[in-house]
Amino acid sequence: MEFFRIKKDIPFMRHALVFNVISFVTFLLAVFFLATRGLHLSVEFTGGTLVEVTYAEAPQLEPIRAALGAQGYPDAQVQNFGSARDLLVRLPNRDDLDTTGVSEKVMSTLTALGGPVPELRRVEFVGPQVGKELASDGAMALLLVIVGIVVYLALRFEWRFAVSAIIANMHDVIIILGFFAFFQWEFSLPVLAAVLAVLGYSVNESVVVFDRVRETFRKKRNLSTPQVLDHAITSTISRTMITHGSTQVMVLSMLLFGGETLHYFSLALTIGICFGIYSSVLVASPLVMWLGASREQFVKPKKEKEEAVV
Repeated sequence: MEFFRIKKDIPFMRHALVFNVISFVTFLLAVFFLATRGLHLSVEFTGGTLVEVTYAEAPQLEPIRAALGAQGYPDAQVQNFGSARDLLVRLPNRDDLDTTGVSEKVMSTLTALGGPVPELRRVEFVGPQVGKELASDGAMALLLVIVGIVVYLALRFEWRFAVSAIIANMHDVIIILGFFAFFQWEFSLPVLAAVLAVLGYSVNESVVVFDRVRETFRKKRNLSTPQVLDHAITSTISRTMITHGSTQVMVLSMLLFGGETLHYFSLALTIGICFGIYSSVLVASPLVMWLGASREQFVKPKKEKEEAVV
């Protein structure tokens, strides 16, 4: 299935240096913001108290946030959980915050607002130690995904393709984290899941382009390496538009209509998909060219048969 077919190859590799300079500058900015601002970690990583309540009718969130802020919880996170009638209140740990009786204080604050009386569903306390374990487990999951991608691409293609793809994919991850560090958006477990999903999504696009590169090397022997890469990218543009366009529509619907619960998850996916297209096509492919990919790595020369000596 194709929306369009471009007959003449677009010379992407002619501007490869410009694309990679832009990527390098963006990458450095992301690293700078991560180093200077850091990530605004959620309760799952820092520790805190989770209070889930339900109402007979859907409550307004802003008055609840204002009331909790007036009671000494200015950093309380209030969001719908499951439905408009269910509410999840997250209270991060602070040195000056007494964790004993937090749920009672929250319930009394919600009751004092008037209107329907909320029903307490559950209270959970996440300690700092649990938060540290979640952070280390998340970092380990990210590392294992990266190692698995490198091994897979090295076995399926060649080490130059594996190195190029993982550099491009890490470029996406660091830029997502850089956005969250710069704007101080909350980095939670759903956001970490989105980052891992972006890794898999980006490598899928790289595999599609690399498959076409390998096929073109074998079929069109009169093309140079830059021309092969241009042909591979141009011939997969229609597929890229269909795949990423349909995925982006779904992610944007979550971002616009999914509420606060899905906001940062879908935001991370939106950033990752946009930069994933860019990196898979305009970062990974030039790196493959500069690392010395050639036809000889995929097309084995024919062995000449030795004539029998009479």
